[in-house]
Amino acid sequence: MNETLQTDVLIIGNGIAGGTAALELARLGVSCLVISKGADESATNTWLAQGGIAALSEEESPDVFKQDIIRSGDGINHPPAVDQVVSRSRELVERILISKLKVPFSKKNGNFDLAREGAHSTRRVLNVKDMTGRVIQQHLVRAVRREAKINMLYRHQAIDLLTYPHHSTNPARQYDEPRVVGAYVLNLDSGRVWRVFARHVILATGGLSSIFLHSTNPTSAVGNGIALAQRTGARLANLEYVQFHPTSLYQKGEEEPFLISEAVRGEGAKLVNRKGDFFMGRYSDQADLAPRDEVSRAIYEEMIRHGDDYVLLDLASFAKINIEERFPTITEHCLNQGLDITARPIPVVPAAHYSCGGVLVDLRGRSSLEGLYAVGEVSCTGVHGANRLASVSLLEGLVWGARAAEDIAKRQKERVEAGLAEEIPPWRYPPQEDEPDPALIWQDMVTIRYTMWNYAGIIRTNRRLDRARSDLDYLRHRILKFYQKVAVTPAIIDLRDSVQTSLLVVEAARHNQVSRGAHFMASNP
Repeated sequence: MNETLQTDVLIIGNGIAGGTAALELARLGVSCLVISKGADESATNTWLAQGGIAALSEEESPDVFKQDIIRSGDGINHPPAVDQVVSRSRELVERILISKLKVPFSKKNGNFDLAREGAHSTRRVLNVKDMTGRVIQQHLVRAVRREAKINMLYRHQAIDLLTYPHHSTNPARQYDEPRVVGAYVLNLDSGRVWRVFARHVILATGGLSSIFLHSTNPTSAVGNGIALAQRTGARLANLEYVQFHPTSLYQKGEEEPFLISEAVRGEGAKLVNRKGDFFMGRYSDQADLAPRDEVSRAIYEEMIRHGDDYVLLDLASFAKINIEERFPTITEHCLNQGLDITARPIPVVPAAHYSCGGVLVDLRGRSSLEGLYAVGEVSCTGVHGANRLASVSLLEGLVWGARAAEDIAKRQKERVEAGLAEEIPPWRYPPQEDEPDPALIWQDMVTIRYTMWNYAGIIRTNRRLDRARSDLDYLRHRILKFYQKVAVTPAIIDLRDSVQTSLLVVEAARHNQVSRGAHFMASNP
């Protein structure tokens, strides 16, 4: 059986960043293959994004938007990246999301009903009420399916990137510069592993927040792309800056609390502790509209101070809008849990939400490895610095997805080595493939998530990080031995990538002793 595919561009991931890259490549005449380990378009962080997508309005000065981004990033943003995300925001939102995809952004009196979110100095966030990401993703996937130059495969997961000289059997390749030329890809239905060769590979795999116990992400968001890139030798950056969303719905016993959008606080909701005291004014001059890291730490401190598992977010007492109309998804979800948010405050707890770091890329999305691009949350463009401004993640994915496509289209005439299929061997299956024990995988994943939450979470110390590194290093050794002896499955791939990514986050946090943005180092006892 010839388990080999060839494509101009392989895109791993199908959220807004990967989908935009695919659409723009097709527009520019380049064929691509998009793979996703999910069963459908809902298995992305884009789908879960509630608040909206920030964009420069016609009335606004670009400098104001830039300063909001830099202020949230604690000043360590990459200025050219901030310039690019702001300068191209209006053009790409209008051309791709509004004109091409026909995303029905909310309007009021014939104009876009722009929202204001935490740390934004003005209303600039386009939204589809509280289901912006889902609607964008639906329209994006429909457009992708209409394009003849795009092939989309769900339930296909990348195991490792193909590189030469590493994977080549040709000894002369050792003199060549390293280059990514494709990936080993698991077909989740057949269990077979294919070699997919490509001129260029774009990582668009999303984030890593589900390596923590409490996460707003799908359980599949375990840093696969970061692990893939690190194993090939690509540069990484800023992995210590993991943003915790301050307001996820607290539900005892649930591993993945439901996200309560920052737009709720933007519409006037206020945080109170269980004694009924408004506390944000004690922690920030911006009170309830402070950046996420400040709000998350404030909530955590209040929980520790009073011995509570959660605090309350009171929208009902302060909203000047129709709550059910503005936040239909949140209202419905909470009602299903027996909570009427139009009458009662919402119990909330912080949860890991977004990685500001990732695969280091330039303004075109190029990584440090030839042939490899990264876009969206898996990348580190420098836009976010130490902490992301709300509703800039969808925008960053849109802008860098388009930029990567533009750059690749310009490079299509570049010479690519022939004969790689003969040089890079097919996947080697173990002589005797045993199915991995699900109990072992489940327990190892639980151990990783508790370790990251307790030792490398919202507030960190050197002692906690040292304990995390020791425990995870031992666990990684066991997991790798386990991985080598069993059949390759999505669960064992995610487990291997989870422990690898967790160690990378811990090492980055331990190395950086400066509290900044989403990385907070407390004084050691």
